[in-house]
Amino acid sequence: MRDLILGLAALVVTSSFAQAAGDSIAGRKVMVQCQSCHGKDGLGKMSYTPNLAGQKYDYLVHSLMAYKAGERKSQMMSLVVKKLSDEDIANAAAYYAAIKITVEAPP
Repeated sequence: MRDLILGLAALVVTSSFAQAAGDSIAGRKVMVQCQSCHGKDGLGKMSYTPNLAGQKYDYLVHSLMAYKAGERKSQMMSLVVKKLSDEDIANAAAYYAAIKITVEAPP
């Protein structure tokens, strides 16, 4: 039951972001806090850091909000995200979602 309530709360919170998508240009300023691990290009710089380039906007917002709420655990992410406003989160998500990527399937 608790998980259902948390899931519904996350849906309500992130649905407002989906209606008013962030600004990828403003996201460049926010992304400065992210680039040491996730890079300006959105490609993770360490083996345990995920790529964010071209990731879906809604997924990024939902993930960042989950870190901020303590629902998702990472010491580094929790430190960084707690300083971000909802607008900062929307803008950073818009920045990384706007990066164009090319995918090639293996032969």
